[in-house]
Amino acid sequence: MERRTFLRGAVIGSSAAAFGGTLMHGAAYAAPAQPGAGPYGALGAADANGIQLPAGFSSRVIARSGQTVSGTSYTWHSAPDGGACFADGTGWIYVSNSEINPSGGASAVRFNSSGTVTGAYRILSNTRQNCAGGKTPWNTWLSCEEVDRGYVYETDPYGVNASVQRAAMGRFKHEAAAADPVRKVIYLTEDESSGCFYRFVPTTWGNLSSGTLQVLKAGTATSGSFTWANVPDPDGSPTATRSQVSGSKKFNGGEGCHYANDTVWFTTKGDNRVWQLNLANNTYELAYDDSLVPGGAAPLTGVDNVTGSSYGDLYVAEDGGNMEICVITPDDVVAPFLRITGQSSSEICGPAFSPAGNRLYFSSQRGTSGSSSAGITYEVTGPFRT
Repeated sequence: MERRTFLRGAVIGSSAAAFGGTLMHGAAYAAPAQPGAGPYGALGAADANGIQLPAGFSSRVIARSGQTVSGTSYTWHSAPDGGACFADGTGWIYVSNSEINPSGGASAVRFNSSGTVTGAYRILSNTRQNCAGGKTPWNTWLSCEEVDRGYVYETDPYGVNASVQRAAMGRFKHEAAAADPVRKVIYLTEDESSGCFYRFVPTTWGNLSSGTLQVLKAGTATSGSFTWANVPDPDGSPTATRSQVSGSKKFNGGEGCHYANDTVWFTTKGDNRVWQLNLANNTYELAYDDSLVPGGAAPLTGVDNVTGSSYGDLYVAEDGGNMEICVITPDDVVAPFLRITGQSSSEICGPAFSPAGNRLYFSSQRGTSGSSSAGITYEVTGPFRT
């Protein structure tokens, strides 16, 4: 489904009473007929796992940090973060990063066609603070180090091939990656308060061993046109990549990134915004900005990881906030899809859909105790729009 620009004449799902005013581009907006209800309806009471879900949806715990994954002998990693799903015959695999330093890395859980866990294993070790990343069209997982002059590692979700450090993709405080098979590039976010937005142009599509790192150039406005410029020294030393190109646009804490249909969306945590790049005409604009919702009624705060469904809905996880995953629909509805209760010192990470689109995986990085050793990885099943 083709996505329209979010919040242009948007409908905001909120627990507050109806409100009126202006938002993007002077557009009018109002609360939905059922305040708090998105496309799946209002959230119900918390289930046995402490998760509030719409009617028809259910949750289960897949793994807990420091404990063996059910049915396996593998101990799940601490601080689960970014993730993605990969088809595996009639089943699938969910990959999850570990945002600890040192060690970091990434693990995988294998499921059969009925959703039963059949295995778990390590796919990346001895790296640092692996935060988010991205899936490639050739079914590898790009695991990104969120440290100064960090690397991107290309890993094998199936656990067969060794991981490979991809230095050509630049050394900076990496966050997320999103592949664009049309332009044959990989988009990259940078988790710095004055970070940039990049793309990597491989010499050969499907091979990330060499290529050109470019940075987005644009004005200081929240919308307009953009261009790309080569980063002279992707190694980032002695001058950081974000400081090498005059006119590179600064973004306040780049986080999640998602590509679909000639559009790439990414979040910035420093200002609670979702940005939209319209790649067909090289323009950018704000897709969501919580500061433009009056009365403190913004449904989405603490923006972080992001994924999309086959229907065209965008799912944005919160780092803090009230521990929600919010949905932004093609019809410009922004509303909570789920809420984790009793875990206010944690954050939601790694949202990803199974290949069939009927299961959503994600983690609470620090669980109920607020410790990285208490992370919990969940699955939600239900009537997702596909």
